Amino acid sequence: MNMNKYAVHTLILEKLGVDLDIAQRAAQTAYETATHEENIAENKYDTLGLEASYLATGQARRVEEIKQALTLCQNLPVRPYDEQRGIEVGALLGLEDQNGRQQWLFLAPDAAGLKVDVVGQPVTVITPRSPLGKSLLGKFEGDEVEVLVAGARQYFTVTDAK
Repeated sequence: MNMNKYAVHTLILEKLGVDLDIAQRAAQTAYETATHEENIAENKYDTLGLEASYLATGQARRVEEIKQALTLCQNLPVRPYDEQRGIEVGALLGLEDQNGRQQWLFLAPDAAGLKVDVVGQPVTVITPRSPLGKSLLGKFEGDEVEVLVAGARQYFTVTDAK
């Protein structure tokens, strides 16, 4: 399958933008709920306002996390794969596990776990902070990587690097 890393990068930015919009609306709603006069505690057992403020705080934190991921991904210089340097942040990779299952990954500075769909093919974002991301840095097409996940060794072969 012919994957275009520039198109994947654009899809990641678009998805982060949508996620940011959703998170900002959720944070605003949680804030309004937390500060609404009907939610002022009438006694020590009335915790709706307190719970709403915890939710608003969590939503605000999520907005900041997405903003950070979006900024880092926007500032990522997407360059062609360098056969001398191997896999770097910004690489689009095809991997095959020891059971022959194929997957596509995009190595980004942030937004780990984000998934985008490219013509029916899921592409998952990973970062160099993950065991797999760290082990892929500097590798080349055809290289094998070994990762320890929850005490179990997993083996992958880099089938494609862009």
